[in-house]
Amino acid sequence: MSSDLRIAVIGDFDPERPSHKATNEALLHGADALRVQVSVHWIPTQSLESEAVHTKLEEYDGIFCAPGGPYKGRNGALGAIRFARERGWPFLGT
Repeated sequence: MSSDLRIAVIGDFDPERPSHKATNEALLHGADALRVQVSVHWIPTQSLESEAVHTKLEEYDGIFCAPGGPYKGRNGALGAIRFARERGWPFLGT
């Protein structure tokens, strides 16, 4: 396993949502338990509604579809899920 993981969190981050704050904390806690570094990057769902979804997500080691929808760009979220499924990319959705 890489010592520095880059995780894409698919969702429209709202600092007032407890589930979004908890998502960041959970990823950091998990990385700490595994003794690895993690970089968490929230990817707005609307930014994934173009053909560039593959290009944007290929740079990440894993994808987490954030809790707390609805998403501003539902098709962007579905595109990220499709990307992970078709390529066998590590993915977690709630």
